[in-house]
Amino acid sequence: VQLQASGGGSVQPGGSLRLSCAASARTFSNYGMGWFRQAPGKEREFVAYISGSGAYTTYADSVKGRFTISRDDAKNTVYLPMNSLKPEDTAVYYCAATTSGVVRSRLSYQYWGQGTQVTVSS
Repeated sequence: VQLQASGGGSVQPGGSLRLSCAASARTFSNYGMGWFRQAPGKEREFVAYISGSGAYTTYADSVKGRFTISRDDAKNTVYLPMNSLKPEDTAVYYCAATTSGVVRSRLSYQYWGQGTQVTVSS
């Protein structure tokens, strides 16, 4: 499975961005999809997850209510619209695919995209 993340950029606090992750998987719906982020000097942390069916989602407390994960299996793509962005959201964002049920651990994800930079600054 190959993953290609896109949509990052620079925005002011309070702004919005929408990240996308395109997958090459033949059976995309077999994979739960997650977003993680890594700020300079910090460990990679969980942001959001959506199950293969799309019926289950979960978020880090720090982004709940501001970020919404979704997927379009016809396009083999998962999305992460991000609203009300804060400077502390600045990081490289990675999408990842998993067949594991332990969705908040980066160790559970078998496939990773290359990352896209999000910078929130005035």
